[in-house]
Amino acid sequence: QVQLVESGGGLVQAGGSLRLSCAASGRTFSSYAMGWFRQAPGKEREFVAAITRSGGGTRYADSVKGRFTISRDNAKNTVYLQMNSLKPEDTAVYYCAARGISYYSINADEYHYWGQGNQVTVSS
Repeated sequence: QVQLVESGGGLVQAGGSLRLSCAASGRTFSSYAMGWFRQAPGKEREFVAAITRSGGGTRYADSVKGRFTISRDNAKNTVYLQMNSLKPEDTAVYYCAARGISYYSINADEYHYWGQGNQVTVSS
């Protein structure tokens, strides 16, 4: 079992930056591929970024490619989402998720554990 706790969200102006962190409990963090998803009001949850368990492979949604960077520190049991050049349309609740195999997925249904969500609001 993995418990995920997110931090780092908040309010930022368009063009600004935020870094989300997701700390995982347990000693098997390095066994999990990790993903970030987001859900805006009235919309379905959507894929943002994902990373393999080693950190050697990453994948991004087209809407964030070149602006967001996912990374992980297995020694600290933490995955990060660095968000630059933020836009109002990035406003959403952001969730980190863990998948119990080595490779990532862009499908939320294929993740086994979820954080509580963290609000990110980008003002214009």
